[in-house]
Amino acid sequence: MEGFVRGLSLPILLALFTTFLTTNIVAASDEGEQGDDVRLVVFTVASAETDGYKRFMRSMDTYNLKVEVLGMNQEWRGGDIVRYPGGGYKLNLLKVGLEKYKDEEDTIIMFSDSYDVIFTTGQEEIIKKFKAFNASIVFSAENLLWPDQSVRSEYPVIASGYPYLCSGLYIGYAPYVYKAVTYTDIEDEEDDQLHFTKLYLDKQKREEWPIKLDHLATLFQNLNGARDDVKLRFEGRNSLLHNIKFNTVPICIHGNGPSKLHLNQLGNYLVNMWSQDNGCLGCEEDRIRITDLPNDQLPNVMIAIFIIVPTPFIDEFFQKIRALQYPKNKIDLFINNQKMFHYDVAKNFTEQAKKEYRSVQSYIPADGFSEGEARMKAVEHFLGLDCQYYFNVDADVQIVQPYTLKLLIEQNRPILAPLVSRHGKLWTNFWGDLTPDGFYARSEDYLEIVKYKRLGVWNGAHISYIYLIKGDTLREHPPNFVIEGLDPDMAMCRTYREKGVFMYVDNRHDYGHLITTDYYETSHLHSDLWEIYSNRPDWEAKYIHQDYFRQLQDNHEVTQPCPDVYQFPIVTETYAKHLIEEMENYGQWSNGQSEDARLEGGYENVPTRDIHMKQINYEKHWLYFLKEFVAPVAEKVYPGYYSKAYALMNFVVRYRPDEQPTLRPHHDSSTYTINMALNHHNVDYKGGGAHFIRYNCSCIGLPVGYTLMHPGRLTHYHEGLETTWGTRYIMVSFIDP
Repeated sequence: MEGFVRGLSLPILLALFTTFLTTNIVAASDEGEQGDDVRLVVFTVASAETDGYKRFMRSMDTYNLKVEVLGMNQEWRGGDIVRYPGGGYKLNLLKVGLEKYKDEEDTIIMFSDSYDVIFTTGQEEIIKKFKAFNASIVFSAENLLWPDQSVRSEYPVIASGYPYLCSGLYIGYAPYVYKAVTYTDIEDEEDDQLHFTKLYLDKQKREEWPIKLDHLATLFQNLNGARDDVKLRFEGRNSLLHNIKFNTVPICIHGNGPSKLHLNQLGNYLVNMWSQDNGCLGCEEDRIRITDLPNDQLPNVMIAIFIIVPTPFIDEFFQKIRALQYPKNKIDLFINNQKMFHYDVAKNFTEQAKKEYRSVQSYIPADGFSEGEARMKAVEHFLGLDCQYYFNVDADVQIVQPYTLKLLIEQNRPILAPLVSRHGKLWTNFWGDLTPDGFYARSEDYLEIVKYKRLGVWNGAHISYIYLIKGDTLREHPPNFVIEGLDPDMAMCRTYREKGVFMYVDNRHDYGHLITTDYYETSHLHSDLWEIYSNRPDWEAKYIHQDYFRQLQDNHEVTQPCPDVYQFPIVTETYAKHLIEEMENYGQWSNGQSEDARLEGGYENVPTRDIHMKQINYEKHWLYFLKEFVAPVAEKVYPGYYSKAYALMNFVVRYRPDEQPTLRPHHDSSTYTINMALNHHNVDYKGGGAHFIRYNCSCIGLPVGYTLMHPGRLTHYHEGLETTWGTRYIMVSFIDP
């Protein structure tokens, strides 16, 4: 080179230097025009302000990005792009929109879909990353080829990255974007992605312009086919999306194809929606305040109640509906009971409700609706009312938050469900994700949400059992509960997913829980008694005395009316009443004779008129009751003794003056015995009680639901005192024989 320069004449050297200088000045000028003075114009196409569009616009507003929206409130003419190729309509709209920019070399045009895109940063970062490509146009890239598989071999081979063009996101200098859109005509229903694919596969244009793909997701992240490539990253107040495959942080996130649910999950965090430091930042956005409104200014609500299967604790369900803190003259009720088992309870509630609520419409099993038909009937009824909200509550839900309705209304979402789950289970009314065939799948954050480790309002894939729908949403998008092959709740959610209506769940409050109905025995008079396993917290609330757990506290002394005889509350009056009624309903009381075929030896030394728990198929449940509620008290009052809580003899005794008024002195075949009062002294009977002979001490008039606990052998020889009037019922167990 040095010899070459020495061989040149001075005029030639001057000419070369002038050319070099001019070239660099132009390049510097171009760089300046495309740097400080460059501007970014974002285009999108949307025909309606869907929930996805609102989310897109929120991200634009957050980062002060201006966007020109094309096609709003116009009929979409681009075909069914969810299922088939199409979208040429977008390019024809964009062609018109670009006219005023097509000659502006210092303008950068960015096109983005809107319903399924989220921006995560502003103009400065976008321009910086785009310029780093040194390209006239950059298209987003993806793993999957669409729509023409035959062009696969025409794509350039790359060392790493997503290989195929995606037309949902692209950016370029205005003249080149205009040329790319208009290089050939396209019909509205032709495919926009194929249009750009053909342009990109034109090697001459690709290299001369140049046109590049964002193979490493520096600017654009298409989620379809890339689920495992991205992870949320929490940095203080910020939540970012990190492409862990290529170690990039993309700016625009696109839920293309079937990845829209994944985008919804990510959208719960991105753009200052939720962070580890501050929690749910987006929960206060768009809220309305109704708590302090006068009752006459509150919106009207229709509560739709459905009893689909035999359901435990139905009385308590209706009590909690009535206890909702919302004026009843602002509530219309729709009640559909599909089970004769609950006919009387539902009828009683309905008759009382007619006196309290604005209106009541009820249907009974004889009306013959399927579940889907009943739910469609409820929607039809709502459309005929002047109501602003539709509140669905299945009988499986026990609402414990009396302000549930107000809390949900104030959140101001199109569809919002309070999170409820089965006790001790991960079974909830919310699905974080779906399998490809539309069934339950667990999202990455499902456990954190249902275990209340992350609190917020979450955009999900599926809700059921209990949810609030805005009246405007329901009228614009009536749900379909009847789709062949789908349960009604799945049909409804699919309807709303396809219409782009977001369904949210709120886990910031303890709203209540779901009842387990799977093993409910309906052959009994009071079937809830048998729910001690399946729905224990509800069983305890209904049947365990409110002062029972106080007996277990270290600083509480259990009452001792006689030496080593303890008296304490254990069950509610409801439990006592139900147990008596179950026994009388069974009706096969023993004759009070020593010969007893129910016993293994056929003989009872100290007989009573009684019915064994085994006879009503309750012994297993009763033994569990002894273990869980009786044994802990025994171990407290008889220190050093560990109870097995096992009993062969568990029975309800009936004392009457004309049957068996007393019981002769005896020891019990037990380590310790419990004797539980089931009805009221001096109201249902007179007399009665237990007398401990050695101590000359009597226990008379034990309150209903209280039990006596005393040693069975050796020291506590005792007798049953005479019942002089009425009928006395007690429950007896000989524990640890």
